[in-house]
Amino acid sequence: MKNKILEIKNISKNYHNLKGEIKAIQDITFNVYDGEFIAIVGPSGCGKSTLLSILANLTDKSSGKIINKNNLKIGYMLQQDSLFPWRNILNNCLLGLEITNELTEKNKEYTINLLKTYGLEEFIDKYPDNLSGGMRQRVALIRTLAIKPDILLLDEAFSALDSQTRLAVSNDVYNIIKKEKKTAIMVTHDIQEALSMADKIIVLTNRPAAIKNIYEINFESKISPLERRLCPEFNDYYNKIWRDLNVKL
Repeated sequence: MKNKILEIKNISKNYHNLKGEIKAIQDITFNVYDGEFIAIVGPSGCGKSTLLSILANLTDKSSGKIINKNNLKIGYMLQQDSLFPWRNILNNCLLGLEITNELTEKNKEYTINLLKTYGLEEFIDKYPDNLSGGMRQRVALIRTLAIKPDILLLDEAFSALDSQTRLAVSNDVYNIIKKEKKTAIMVTHDIQEALSMADKIIVLTNRPAAIKNIYEINFESKISPLERRLCPEFNDYYNKIWRDLNVKL
């Protein structure tokens, strides 16, 4: 039986300005299970990132409940890598531990081992300008993993990369997340990216964002994101989600 670790119940978000009230999100409900990789897709500007900010407790919800019984730690990976150019790669990865006052020798060693494990050992003392865009995103992920989060939130984490690099980095990030046995929730506008990585895809409507469909994504065997794209069922899922987004085929 799957272990439910987070419950999102009837979440709504309203904004207010001089012209009145704007409803951004309406009655969002879904569950998150341990080890699950969830992708959230929807039309541009529908409120995907707002929902992620609410889950990260960066934005207040207007109504609804988020039930986190075990007080799970949440890590947030942004659209940009946001690495500080004056800090070397190791010190960039230690930033979260410094902010949370958890920078111990044990946690520092854990972070160094992550860098070594995922091909960045020779860059530990280098600076961000010495790294490619794809490598910088791997560093940003390791910075997030260094705080040992229970749930990773990825907000369009690969959108700043060119298409070829994006494919390679999404494959790397997926493998790292699965190897580290992390639960992840990813926001993306790219249906193919969502299908290549996710176990579950939540499709949102136009603003105010509500859930239009939830798809359990099942492939015949555990294969990489790049291999998933070659499976015949990949196109079947794609077409269903494409129609949900009101795009004419």
